[in-house]
Amino acid sequence: QVQLVESGGGLVQAGGSLRLSCAASGGTFSNYAMGWFRQAPGKEREFVAGISRSGGTRYYSVKGRFTISRDNAKNTVYLQMNSLKPEDTAVYYCATGVMDLSSTRLSPLGSWGQGTQVTVSS
Repeated sequence: QVQLVESGGGLVQAGGSLRLSCAASGGTFSNYAMGWFRQAPGKEREFVAGISRSGGTRYYSVKGRFTISRDNAKNTVYLQMNSLKPEDTAVYYCATGVMDLSSTRLSPLGSWGQGTQVTVSS
């Protein structure tokens, strides 16, 4: 099973930017679509962005401000977050998954990282 480790979270003011990284090990990274999810206090975990194995297809629930990318040579997926808002505050998780064309979401396969906290102050 693939092991995932997120990094890059922190405290940022509204309007600022952060870049999250997720390093994978223990499997063939390029065999998996990858995605980012987040969970705010008291809320369910929600899909944020997904990217296909080659990087050619990307799905977003947060459009225009977040960009997902991957480097298969480095076994890493990234989430660039710009123009952050207080409502983006959450623990962000990366996951392996399958791209779902019908829902334009990533369906997670079960490998999750430990999460990285993102806090946006107003």
